[in-house]
Amino acid sequence: MMTHREKEQLIYPDDFSISFLPLCYDHICSSSEFDLSELESLFPAAVPKSDDSSKSDSRRKSLGSKPEKVHLIELRRANNTEIMLTKVKMPLSDLVSAALALDQSTLDVDQVENLIKFCPTKEEMELLKNYTGNKDNLGKCEQFFLELMKVPRMESKLRVFSFKIQFGSQVADLRKSLSTIDSSCNEIRSSLKLKEIMKKILLLGNTLNQGTARGAAVGFRLDSLLKLTDTRATNNKMTLMHYLCKVLAAKSPHLLNFYLDLVSLDAASKIQLKMLAEEMQAVSKGLEKVQLEYDASERDGPVSEIFREKLKEFTDNAGADVQSLSLLFSEVGKKADALIKYFGEDPVRCPFEQGELISLMCTSV
Repeated sequence: MMTHREKEQLIYPDDFSISFLPLCYDHICSSSEFDLSELESLFPAAVPKSDDSSKSDSRRKSLGSKPEKVHLIELRRANNTEIMLTKVKMPLSDLVSAALALDQSTLDVDQVENLIKFCPTKEEMELLKNYTGNKDNLGKCEQFFLELMKVPRMESKLRVFSFKIQFGSQVADLRKSLSTIDSSCNEIRSSLKLKEIMKKILLLGNTLNQGTARGAAVGFRLDSLLKLTDTRATNNKMTLMHYLCKVLAAKSPHLLNFYLDLVSLDAASKIQLKMLAEEMQAVSKGLEKVQLEYDASERDGPVSEIFREKLKEFTDNAGADVQSLSLLFSEVGKKADALIKYFGEDPVRCPFEQGELISLMCTSV
């Protein structure tokens, strides 16, 4: 008896009649002990593939399979890099060109920061340099790294680009904060109503302390203003601040709108000169690094020509902006110290941030 495998392996002569084949096949099947239809329903995987499937297989073979991609970079980092690249949506060569041209219309600061994050490390660059196979077979992450490696110190250039994008807004914010402090200092020094209220606060304190060593004070510290809201009456329903407002409303109502003289005070009280100084220093150091990269890129050759051209335009203007900002910072700092001394305080012990106490009094009144 001939098995199914043997039946499949039968070799028919070329001159065999096509009409004869089914007769042979029927003869073999009829002598079998197995029910072919039952086998086909129970074990469909054993059924020979149809002609269509065979044609499909042969078509795939004729087209040829694509070569497998070669991945040298750690899988998770490669995946994250490829995800980042899908958000940029431009050819890798165009991406690098836009970065070198410092083109803010094509790349925003978030995209540039992502590019910095996914720049190849020294170890990854060594892996790629030592790869001797067909570079076209490398994965997308590896292709991206290779594109960046064509430009000397690409990571440094991207950091320069990020600094350039943020520079304008940083300088504008610093200038605005310094102008707010400057205006606040002028308003406080020139407010006659504030002077009158300060006198009345001193008089109130001396009246409360009458008969004691503190009852003839010629002044008070700024942090004493907090006691106006902390000190409560015996009935616990009124603070000293409430009492002061009550007296002012009854005897000097024209003083109650003194806060209109101090329109910048509330905003100024939230600004810390120490923080502004740190931001100023960061901007100055950032510009120094920009200049270092500009000088170093002179040796890069044609690949950095556009980069140097665009960067030169930026540094010429940025240097003047930082210098102007430094002068303004120095002037405002001196004015803030002078204001603290005007109130009889030590600028070291009581920095400008202490102006928050005056803002507290304004809000309460």
